[in-house]
Amino acid sequence: MSAEQQNNEEVTIDLRRLFILIRKHIISILIWMIGLGLIAYGVSEYVLVPKYTASTQLLVNRQADINAVTTYKDIITSNVILKGASKYLANPVTLVKKATPAKKAVYKTNDGTRTLVKKAVKAKPAVYKRESKSYSVSANELASAVSVTTTTSSQVFTLSATAETPAKAQAIANAVAKEFKEQIPKIMDVNNVTIFVAEAAKGTKSYPNVKMITMVGVLAGLVISLLIIIIKDLSDTTVREDSFMTNELGLTNLGEIAHITMPKDWTFTAKTAEKRGSSRRRV
Repeated sequence: MSAEQQNNEEVTIDLRRLFILIRKHIISILIWMIGLGLIAYGVSEYVLVPKYTASTQLLVNRQADINAVTTYKDIITSNVILKGASKYLANPVTLVKKATPAKKAVYKTNDGTRTLVKKAVKAKPAVYKRESKSYSVSANELASAVSVTTTTSSQVFTLSATAETPAKAQAIANAVAKEFKEQIPKIMDVNNVTIFVAEAAKGTKSYPNVKMITMVGVLAGLVISLLIIIIKDLSDTTVREDSFMTNELGLTNLGEIAHITMPKDWTFTAKTAEKRGSSRRRV
């Protein structure tokens, strides 16, 4: 037999042995897989803190250089924009109507007669609209929560924000987009850039991926159970085949002793043998 044939035979025998081990320990393997799968599911569903991601799109008008989108991407994550967004998140209000100062009435005197020219106007406070709940988020925290993605040869780029709740993720995305829209004309010193900001949709769950983590747990259970079974089998010194005694140890096979199974209710004692012998002599 050639060395290659011998190696192939050994591989076949090993694979056959592995299949036998799997079939023999299939229950324990399933227990490991289901057990670790349930643990992974429990940890991902009830222990890990979920994260939600909200996105909004920004559109630069056609007059702007398409290569400037990369510049806008860097500006939107700059400290200037994030500081303004952080301040806005702490007090997310928008001015709806400016305050009106009080004005005195204007009179005109003619021939001793005083005539009202313009009525007095009462002062009116500014009107603000609260956009969302207040959030205390620093500029450094926003830097790790916000990401911007662009598409090749496109003037549209997507701003995404990740937070612990859907509402907070939405508020962060809108705050950064709003600050960028207000500051970009001052930063770039141009008037031909129009930013279209669509309100971010409510955040959707982005972490953890429960299905993936559960599958990883099931796979880990399979691998661990197989490793334990294989290690136990390799450490077992029991002789399973006659060829090992003759080929490996060089011993001579003198014969085999068959295994006899006796009935459970049958016992053999010296008195039983004596009775059987005396009955034979009578015959």
